[in-house]
Formats: sequence, C-alpha cells, structure tokens
Amino acid sequence: MLLADLVTTLDTVTATRSRLAKTEALASLLASAEPVEIAPAVGLLTAALRQGRLGVGWRSLSGLTVTHAAEPSLSVGDVDEAFTALAAVGGAGSAAERTRTLEELAERSTAVEWNYLTRAMLGELRTGALEGILLDAIARASGRDPVIVRRAAMLSGDTGETARTALTEPPAALADVGLVVGRPVMPMLAATAATVRDALAEFGTASIEYKLDGARIQVHRRGDDVHVYTRSLAEVTHRVPEIVDVVRGLPATDVILDGETLALDESGAPRPFQETMARFGADLAREVALRPRFFDILHVDGRDLLDEPQSVRAAELTRVVGELRIPSLVTDVADDAETFARSALEAGHEGVMVKATDAPYMAGRRGKTWLKVKPVHTFDLVVLGVEHGSGRRAGWLSNLHLGALDPEGEFTEPGGFVMVGKTFKGLTDELLRWQTEHFPTIETAQTPYGLTVAPVTVVEIAIDGVQRSTRYPGGVALRFARVKAYRSDKRAADADTIQALRRMLRD
Repeated sequence: MLLADLVTTLDTVTATRSRLAKTEALASLLASAEPVEIAPAVGLLTAALRQGRLGVGWRSLSGLTVTHAAEPSLSVGDVDEAFTALAAVGGAGSAAERTRTLEELAERSTAVEWNYLTRAMLGELRTGALEGILLDAIARASGRDPVIVRRAAMLSGDTGETARTALTEPPAALADVGLVVGRPVMPMLAATAATVRDALAEFGTASIEYKLDGARIQVHRRGDDVHVYTRSLAEVTHRVPEIVDVVRGLPATDVILDGETLALDESGAPRPFQETMARFGADLAREVALRPRFFDILHVDGRDLLDEPQSVRAAELTRVVGELRIPSLVTDVADDAETFARSALEAGHEGVMVKATDAPYMAGRRGKTWLKVKPVHTFDLVVLGVEHGSGRRAGWLSNLHLGALDPEGEFTEPGGFVMVGKTFKGLTDELLRWQTEHFPTIETAQTPYGLTVAPVTVVEIAIDGVQRSTRYPGGVALRFARVKAYRSDKRAADADTIQALRRMLRD
C-alpha cells in the first residue's frame, strides 16, 4: 500500500461528515493492504504509532533541508521501518543517526506525504476520534460481524491486531479473542450526571461508590506474575512495586482488577493528584507510597466476569480484595445516596460513581450505566497553546489555551479541537516549572505571545459553568476555569467534547 493512498483516504474522510462515506473509504483502503501493512496502517490512521514515541521534535524536523520526491513511491511498510529505526536510536551519535534517518525518509516523501508524516511524528494528527468508525470499516472490509470486531478490539486493546486478524484469519479467530490475564483491556468509561438524585433516577436501585481523586489502574495477576497498567494501557509495573506486593497477597491465583491508586497523607486523606501521577512519569524514589483501591473485577481463577451483572462482579470483588474495595452503598433511596455522597466529599474525594447493578462491564465504551457525579464541573481538555508569563510569572510559560474534542467535525475537522477558553488559575509554581519545560518539547510554532503546541497534553479543568460566546467557533466559553491537574494517563482522543460543553448551555 502506498502512503499516498492512505493520505488521500484521510483527506476524503476529513472532507465528509457522512459516517457511511467515512466507513466505506476506510474499508476500501484496508481491503487493499498487504497483511504486514494492516497494523502499521491502522496506527497511522488512528494517530497511534505502533512504535510509540520516536524521540523526534519540532526543532529536529524544522531544521531539515531536503528536496522531496516528485512522485509518490513510499509504502506504508517503508514508513513503518523508518519509524522503527527512529524509535531504536539511542546512545552516542544518536542525534546524527536520527537526522540521517529523517533526511532519508523526507527525501523519499512527496511534499504532501511529508506534511502528513511530520504531523504524525509531532502528535498533531487529529484522527484519534476515527477509531470507532475504523472498527466499522474493519467489519465492512472483512465481512465480519461489527459486534464481534468491536469486542475483539476492546478485549485485545489493539485495533491494529484486530484488523489483521479480521482481514487475514478465519472467522473463528476473531470470535476467539477474549480476556487474557496479562493483556490489558480497554477500560469502561463513565458518563456524567448533575446530581446523585438524577443519577439514581436513571437506575432505581444502584451502587453508589466513592470517586477517588487518583489514577486509574488495571492490575493483572497470574500466580506471582503481576502487571499494572494505566488508563491508556501503558505498563507501569516497575514503578509501583508496592501495588505488586499487595496484589500478590490476594486470595486468587489468576485475577484482573480495575481500580484507582492514590497517595495518602498522614491522616489518610488523598494527596494532590499530581503527586500520584508523578510516580508514573519517571523512576522516582518512593517517598510517597501509592495505595490501590479496586471497584471492579473482570476475571478470577479461570472465570470471565465481563458479561456478569455489576452486582455479581461486586460480590466477587469483595471476596477477593476485601477492605481494598472502594467504599460503596447499594440503595434505591435518594436521601441515603446523598448522605453517602457527602461522606465521600468529607473524606477528600472527588464525588461518587453511580452504577446500574444489572449492567455488564462494557470494555472500551462510555456507557450510561456508569454515571459520575462531582460537586463542581470538571472537564478533560487539551492544551492548544501557551503564553509567556508576565510579572511574577515572567520567564515561565503560563496562560493555557484550551480545546475540546470535536469528534464528528461539527466545528472543525473531524477529530480536531475547538478552543473554548484560556486560564492561568490553579497553576502552582511546580506546575509552572513543569509546563515551561514540557511545552517547548512539543512546540509546533511560535507566536508573538507564546507557543502553539501539538494537541496531545490533557489537562483537567474545573469550571463553574459555560456561557455563549461569539469569540470561539464552538459558540461556548468556559466560566471561571482553573487547572486541577495534568492528566498524563489520558489520550487527547479521550478528551471531553465540544458537544458536552454545549449541552451545559441548555441545562
């Protein structure tokens, strides 16, 4: 498959708002791929390169001086090999080796192809929101049941491998994809509700659980072999040995647990979220211990629990983890639910989750059988730019430009980000130092006021509400926005949408 065909297909997908047309274009592209090209092509289509970080920044790319190819000849396989080489570069002479590899790739690319590859390497591609459509395209191209395709992708955590299996192997191979202890599963996500009463009204009887201000973890254990993964399915086992030790002590041989981990102070109250996330970002000394707490169980000792109702999974979870289960209350009484929610806030937590007791675990989906309730509105947004500070903040990067995801391209290109406001509130000196070091590494352009950056950094923003605005293309602006924490555990494609913010105008 030529890279030019992939780029042309993405242009076609971007130019139409028809989901059917997008699906047909992607299906046609996948059907033309050689087996070894399928997974790399999916990585490029979804802005999730198989190799992860390549060690390439804006400065190294902007410094190249090459003559591009006049006609397309570069294949997806050629690009995949070059990206693999870039990811492997390290040690003495690495800068020169990286530059040589980039120059060779740039010379073999047309100008249009190089523009695309540059955006891919910088994380500027805004195609992550296409993943749902791509699953439909895989089903269409392979003739497989879309439900089975989606389930295989969610349980394997790998859309590229799902596509390869669907397109190249017998139908039974896709249907056989299931839970495997040691292979992370895309996590189930929650929708939002304004109040506990509203959430309880959706379900009648529900499980009310503390919503901890921690980091999502998925823990797999087979015998004494334990693996810990983040929300984005990155493995962090070596950074959290205390969690490994705790899980090894549980009364189960094989188990998959879903939960949160957080740092606690001397009184047992949660420390700031950023202290928890620092343990995932680098190999740090363990001055601050992390405590795991679990709210779901997906497998135990040979038994898959995904399709069991929440009430059954909860009973098994209590049996296996005991006091490590996140506090919960099953009730259909709104006053009791509200009292329980207040106790969560008094303990220093974010709020509560309200869950339907008869619902299965829907891996990889944001269903309405889990509803999160917080006392303030919080949204996960993406940083689009950052301004130079002034006064006491001179010399630091300060004011953040914030964008919401537009998955269907209502206000920008599909999968793009719509600016909804700015803020410098809530930024501690520690966060100012961090972002002053971080954002130049993903800079894509300079402005008179600061930097434009690749839209890959997710930040949790608390707001009092939204208001109508003609200043921003989405027609909505944040009210009293302030930074709660950077969320390195989340992808830009997981950010909250402009449509979710606009719904607040009607509430």
